[in-house]
Order: sequence, then C-alpha cells, then structure tokens
Amino acid sequence: MAAVTTELTGQAPAARPERGRHARTARRARVLRGLLLVPFAAFFAVPLLALLEFSTRSTDLSGPRTLDYWRAIGDNPDLLTALRDSLLLALVTSVLALALLVPTMVWVRLRLPKMHRVVEFLCLLPLTIPALVLVVGLGPIYLWIAYFTPEAYDSSPLVLVFAYVVLVMPYMYRALDAGLSAIDVRTLSEAARSLGAGWFTVMVRVILPNTLSAVLNASLLSVALVLGEFTVASLLNYDNLQVAINLQAQASVGVSVALAAASLMFVFVLLFALSFVGRRRPARVTAEEK
Repeated sequence: MAAVTTELTGQAPAARPERGRHARTARRARVLRGLLLVPFAAFFAVPLLALLEFSTRSTDLSGPRTLDYWRAIGDNPDLLTALRDSLLLALVTSVLALALLVPTMVWVRLRLPKMHRVVEFLCLLPLTIPALVLVVGLGPIYLWIAYFTPEAYDSSPLVLVFAYVVLVMPYMYRALDAGLSAIDVRTLSEAARSLGAGWFTVMVRVILPNTLSAVLNASLLSVALVLGEFTVASLLNYDNLQVAINLQAQASVGVSVALAAASLMFVFVLLFALSFVGRRRPARVTAEEK
C-alpha cells in the first residue's frame, strides 16, 4: 500500500502539467473551430436570408411582408410536377448509382485490387468532361430512348436518370471510397463467408452497416447535385426543377425565388437529418467491463 501511495504521489506532479497542456490544446482547437465556423455559416446563410427577404416582399425592400409568392408555388401545377419529377430523379439516381458502385468497389477491393486505379479513373472521368460535350454525346442516345419510350412517357424527365448516374459518379465514388478505406473489407467479408453467409448477405448485413455514414454522404451529394442540375436537362429539352424555376422567373421572379429558397432549405434539412441518422451510437459499458 505504501509503495502504491509513493508511486501515485510520484506520478501526480508530472501528470498534472500534461493534463493542463492537453486542456489548453483542446481549448485552442475549439476556439479555432468556432472562428472557422463563422465565415462558413455566413457563406451559406447570407444567400438563403437574401432569398427569404426577396420572396416575402410584395414590391421592393420597403414593401410590406407577404407570403403570396410561397402560396403561388402550390397553385402552379407545372412547378409541382417539376418538383415531383426532380425528387423522383434524385431518389432513383441515388439508388441506381449505389447499386452500381458499392458492389463494384467491394469486388475490386477483394478480387481485382490491380484494377482499383482504372475504376477510379473511369468514375472520376465525368469531372473532366464539360456538360455541353456530355450532352452532345448523349443526344443520339436519348433520341433512341425517346424512340423506344411509350408515348405516355415520351416527355418524362425521368429518363435523365441515365445521364445523372454518370454525373454523380465522381462524388459518390469519393465518399464511398473513404468509407470502404476505413474498414477491413477483406477480413469482414471472409469472416462472414466462413460462417456461411452469401454475397448478398455480406453486402447488406456486413458491408453496408459498417459504411452507413459513407453511403448516406454519397446519397446526399447525389440528391443535392440532381436537385440543382440545370444544364443537361435544359439542353436535352426536359423540365426538371431548375428548368421550371428558370421558366417561372420569366413570369414571376418572386415565385421563382421562393421556390429556390424552398429547394435550398430542403437540401439543408436533408443534410442535418442524414448526419443524425449516420451518427454512431456510443458503445454501452457492460457490467463486466466496469
């Protein structure tokens, strides 16, 4: 007991300055994060507040407040149709891109590691191609798609999902690659396979739960890109949300500003929701560990 007391009293003076240094470092890090957060918050908040300001004024900055522009969104069937189609496009694009990328990236890591750079190059290639060039290349393909599409769905913008999967691929690849690099895919999959799990079970019950944050981040990037995409839809003569906002701006600027603010707020709310869904719960301390 005396030896233990002596050892503790001998370590206490040396450990106290160490704890103080760690506390000062953590305090400086918190202050630095707070200082960096201010300009980032202003960068995103100022345009959104400006949209809210202009969409709630009847005439100019000195006019009375009104919600007429926001109510007009619900009275315009074209805007509602474009909003519905864009949300469907975002959902289908995210699901299709995840179904294409996740199994491919896992398979390359397990069976074809030498092809990793090739797959990465192909996935990042759309970043280097201008949207106009992409549309010129996709134009003949969409002529064939329109030729074989039933007449009832001839002008549906949902066919843009093929182009949007290509557009979101670089962003989704980076998010998924970071998530897969954080876990030992080979060990996890071989352990599951040794216990009799099939590849579908490995993907759904082993890989996806361990990369849930990366999958949610990739989905969020896909949704944000699809909801804000204008060039490809406009040049291919399909009406998505951004094209509808542009057309509406020629008739009523206030309604288009209100719709732009609503779409931005939807993306921000979705960002916060996905960040809470993907957050890991703290591990419980069992009685044995205590």
